[in-house]
Amino acid sequence: MNGKDRRKCILQILSASDKPVSGVSMAKQLQVSRQIIVQDIALLRANGSEILSTNHGYLLQSEQSVSRVFKLIHSDSEVEEELSMIVDMGGIVRDVFVYHKVYGVVRAEMNIRSRLDAHNFMKDIALGKSSLLKNITSGYHYHTVYADSEETLDLIQDQLQERGFLAKLQDYEPVDFWSKTEKQPSCM
Repeated sequence: MNGKDRRKCILQILSASDKPVSGVSMAKQLQVSRQIIVQDIALLRANGSEILSTNHGYLLQSEQSVSRVFKLIHSDSEVEEELSMIVDMGGIVRDVFVYHKVYGVVRAEMNIRSRLDAHNFMKDIALGKSSLLKNITSGYHYHTVYADSEETLDLIQDQLQERGFLAKLQDYEPVDFWSKTEKQPSCM
């Protein structure tokens, strides 16, 4: 099987699964090394395929999903609450990033889809020697959140606002991530 055919097979495998598929299992199924799968995933992404990496494997992002970026601020003890709130309302937390005045944008993939994912993330942070990315910018951070509809994203935004987690954009920030200016908080 050549590379082009193998990449088509990878997309078919990912399309047929509603759970993450590990690189090892795809490698066995396609009779190649895991490194070949990693390279194929990179090529598929470069050609526009929305493939998410999770700690359990790869997922093909649903074409029916929409996304929004939220700027947030809260304490370390409120991280699990924030993540759980988003997934409880049907959101997927794709990443976390900060906008640092010197380093620019620093981003990390998360792919939090459930309360269990949120709990495991917090456990990994607690057991590791690393701290939360938000702490390099005094607690301010952003999440890209995917959902099945704009209405779901509106509900998530409203709940984050109500809880006091949404933060106001500053003049130096390069992009206004708010999709609905009337919902921008007047805090801080």
